[in-house]
Amino acid sequence: MSLYVVKWLTSGIVDVRISPMAKVFVGMSGGVDSSVAALLLRDQGHDVVGVFMRCYNIDGCAETDAEDARRVAEHLKIPFYVWDFEEEYKKRVVEYMVDGYRSGITPNPDVMCNREIKFGLFLERALAAGADYVATGHYVRIEKQAGANGNSGDYFSLFTAKDANKDQSYFLWTLTQKQLKHCLFPIGDYIKPEVREIARKAGLPTAEKKDSQGICFLGNISMDDFLKQYIPEKRGSLVTTSGENIGEHYGAEFYTIGQRHIDADFKFPKTGGAVAREPFYVSSKAGRLPSLHLSEHFALSS
Repeated sequence: MSLYVVKWLTSGIVDVRISPMAKVFVGMSGGVDSSVAALLLRDQGHDVVGVFMRCYNIDGCAETDAEDARRVAEHLKIPFYVWDFEEEYKKRVVEYMVDGYRSGITPNPDVMCNREIKFGLFLERALAAGADYVATGHYVRIEKQAGANGNSGDYFSLFTAKDANKDQSYFLWTLTQKQLKHCLFPIGDYIKPEVREIARKAGLPTAEKKDSQGICFLGNISMDDFLKQYIPEKRGSLVTTSGENIGEHYGAEFYTIGQRHIDADFKFPKTGGAVAREPFYVSSKAGRLPSLHLSEHFALSS
C-alpha cells in the first residue's frame, strides 16, 4: 500500500500526495471539482484514468455532463471511460428514496449514492481494473493513522474540508475502512475559489461551469413532482401548534420535519388588514389521516 506524504506549501495549502506513484481512477462528473481533482493527481505524476458514471437521470443533463468530462480528460491527455450504473442506481438509490418517503421518513439519496455507487460499484470495478485508488471531487479531507484506536494496521479518518461552506464529509459518513483505504480527495484542502482558479490557469473546459444544485438525478424536476409519480396524494389538515386548522396539505409523505418552504393550500382568516407572518416550519406528522403540525409566529402590520 502506498504511503501518504503531506507537504506544507508556502501558500499555506496542504499538498497531500501518495508515494510511490499510483494508478488512480477518478470519478469525473463533468464539473469543475472532479476536473481539478484529476488535474492535481495527474500533475503529481500518478497514472490517472477518468471515468464518468452514467446513472439514472430524468432531464437528460447527464449527456452534457458526460461530454464535459470527456473534454476535460482529452485536455489532460488521460484515458477516459463511461461506466453504466443506471439500473443499479435505480434500484439502490431511487427506489430507496421513494420507499423512504412512502414510509414517512426523509431519506438522503446522496449518502446512499456515495455508499452504493461511487464508493461501492465504482470502487469495486476500478480495483478489478487494476486501480490502487479511486478519487472524486468531494470537499472532504482524509487522514491515515498507523495503528490508531487499538488497530494493528492503518486507520483512516474523515475530516471536514478546508472550505466549510462546501464541506461534504457528512455525505460520506457510511464509508468503511475497507473503502476509505482506497479513497483520495484531492481538493479537500482547497477552498472553492482556489479550485476555480486552478481550473482557469490550466485552461480546463469546466473552469466556469456552474455548480449543480439539489438531487443530481432530478435535474430541473422538483422533488414533489417526481415523488407524485410514485406516491398518491392524500390530503390532510395543516394544524398550528395552537390547534388552529389553517389549510390542507397534499400528503404527509411529501413533507419533512423542519421544512420551511411548504407547498400547500393555506387558508387565513380575513382581518381587514394586511397580515405579516413569519415562516411556518413542519414540526410533526400525526393522525390516522396524517395532519401536519406547523410552528409559526404571527405579527400584525401597523
